[in-house]
Parts: sequence; C-alpha cells; structure tokens
Amino acid sequence: MIRLVARVAAIVLTLLVCLPLHYGWRAVGRASPWPRRFLGAVGRIAGMRVEVRGTPLPSHVLFAANHLSWLDIMLIAGASGAAFVSRDDVGRWPVIGWLARLNATVFVDRSDRRAVSGQADTLRAALAGGQPVALFPEGTTDGGTSILPFRASLFSALFPPMPGIRVQPIAVDYGAAAAEIAWVGKEAAGANLRRILSRRGTNIVVLSFLAPIDPAAMPDRKALASRARDEILALLHPSEAAVDPL
Repeated sequence: MIRLVARVAAIVLTLLVCLPLHYGWRAVGRASPWPRRFLGAVGRIAGMRVEVRGTPLPSHVLFAANHLSWLDIMLIAGASGAAFVSRDDVGRWPVIGWLARLNATVFVDRSDRRAVSGQADTLRAALAGGQPVALFPEGTTDGGTSILPFRASLFSALFPPMPGIRVQPIAVDYGAAAAEIAWVGKEAAGANLRRILSRRGTNIVVLSFLAPIDPAAMPDRKALASRARDEILALLHPSEAAVDPL
C-alpha cells in the first residue's frame, strides 16, 4: 500500500511540474517535449527501466508494436516521442483523455466502418506533418505474451503509399516479468493500475526498433500488417515467424 501511494504521489507531482512547462513552451510557439518526458517518467516511476535497441526514426514514421500493457504507451512515448492511435472513447475518459490530447493522440472510431476514410485522412495528415505515430495493431492486450494477428485495417492510411513514410516495427519485451505485467482477461483498469504500481523492485524492458518497412514495397495493407508482425515474432517468438530472424 505504501509503495502504491508513493508512486501515485510521484506521478501527480511529476505532472504538476511538467504541465506549466508544457504550456509555457506552447505559449512561445515551440514544440513541447514535456508530454514525452512525463510519459517516460511515469514508466520509470512504475519501476520500468528501458533499454533501447536499434534507432527509432525521428519523423514520418508509423511505429507498430506488440501490446501487453498500458505501460507500453509510457515506454514507447518516452523513447521515441510518438503520438498514439487510440480508440475514440479513450478521449472521453476523465484525466486520461486530457493527457492523451496533450500528447497529440490520433483518435479513431473502430466501431464505425463508415468513418474509416476520415480516420485514415487524419492519420495521413499527422504522418505527413512529420509527427511520429505509434499504434498497437493487435488492437487489444488480451493476447498476453502471445502476439495476436495484426489488424490490416489499421494500416489503411498508408495506402496509397505516401512518399517518405515508413513503418517501423517495435518489439516490446518485458523479459521474465511479461506474464505478470500483461493486462489480460476481465481485470478492471483500476485493479490493474493498483497491481502494477504495487509491484516491488524494477524491471528491464527492451524496446527493439527494427528495420523500417517501405509500404510501397508491399502489395497491400494485409501484406504490410503481416510483415510487421513477422518481424516482431522473429525476435520475440522465432519459431512462429514467417521471416528469417533479424
């Protein structure tokens, strides 16, 4: 209980420090690094220590990562400065939705197929502007340490291919603690948050930024989704991959 309270207090204090700095930078017309720094700090407060392998592209990139926990967002944002593609209902969550907007989150309505074209245009605009964007193509953490098939529809914005835009897979590896950290089943958000923030000690998380993929070299979005997934599988679960391990 003491550990949980201390970590929550540290997160709140960090937010109170970062917010005025963020708005101060925005007030003078400068791109703010503070959402990225805040999210990275939350990951560290939660006991995660990131080891980055490979080089994240700085702009004009769509990161595609496997998904185990809400911690993935904190760690990837802290390491790359990426905004995220998220369900539109997250934008209506108290506090969380507000924080997501501070980090330039791209909200999409996955339940309305009629809105797919507009959502693709929103994502294309973000990528064309140079903002690195990340998504979790599994669409859920229910796979746990397994990697579910990637949803090809989430790559719609990349077809027709945009000059200079690349997809960079990210393999997120929590090591031996992966099964414990994974958010699966019907565990409530509050219960998961308490469980993660109550964990003892620290945990090394390896973020492997793999070789970028040119969508123009792929025949369609299904092939792109499959390729990105196989690159991650080749590193985390080699026996399941359809491509040679990197």
